Amino acid sequence: MNTTEALAAYRNLTEHRHYVYRGCAPDPDQPTQSAADPDLPLDAWGGSTLDGGQEQAERLDHQRRAIDICGRCPVRAACQVYANVEIPGGGLVEPDGIWGGERSLDRHRALIARRAADPVLAEPAPVSVEQIAEAGSLTKRALLRALARETDAELVAYRAGMDLRTSNWHRSTLCTLLGLDKETASRAELLQTAQRHGLLPAGARIVPDGRWPIAAAPTTDGARQRRLAPERPVQLAIPGLPDYPRTPTPTPAPAAPAPRRHLTVVRPAAAARPVPLLLPVRTPEARAA
Repeated sequence: MNTTEALAAYRNLTEHRHYVYRGCAPDPDQPTQSAADPDLPLDAWGGSTLDGGQEQAERLDHQRRAIDICGRCPVRAACQVYANVEIPGGGLVEPDGIWGGERSLDRHRALIARRAADPVLAEPAPVSVEQIAEAGSLTKRALLRALARETDAELVAYRAGMDLRTSNWHRSTLCTLLGLDKETASRAELLQTAQRHGLLPAGARIVPDGRWPIAAAPTTDGARQRRLAPERPVQLAIPGLPDYPRTPTPTPAPAAPAPRRHLTVVRPAAAARPVPLLLPVRTPEARAA
């Protein structure tokens, strides 16, 4: 939204016929207290102004009571609309405090969700012929092809035939040459821009990985990834590892199977039948005692 819409939303709130009956209005007898609850300070909607702040339990109790009052406020809907207006350059017109029964944290989360569901891409900066020529070098084209095929930084470097640091440097340089913001450009945006300028074939298949701003070089400790994409799992570059070979190591051919040998099965001979032996038979003679 623009400034005109923000002003219109503000007038719609403040000129509402029930605006004077809002719960967060100051009490006539106690200007620092809420008109809806004389025991609740107005700081409950905007943050404590006491020296040293408030205890957490007291602050959360005040927020809960303030949100309850917003729930029965006659101008709650208009208050929500105004507080959630997006101003030029990003952000909310009322970034702090409770408005329309919503905390600042909840309103910012809703803003991030809206942007993720319907991202607004900035117009790319103009790109000169010299920049396109530099971005179209053999090395950078190899990196673009690898980046379209892989999402892992180390596999991108391997496919492009270079070490990880060189691969990350080329990714960052390509963002600059193609007029992209290294802080916000995603991998898909970089590859689509390269296709638009003829640096990648129009029919090249791009493996998706989401709208993460990781086109530029990641840092060794992962600080940049956590800052730009806090919800994405961080892939750390491990220092001290040897560089990847410039050409993949050929896989040795499998050894030829040994020739099959024909084994002769020797079957045991059938057991011989017993042969009767002619032995002398002696009959004992009975002798008289």
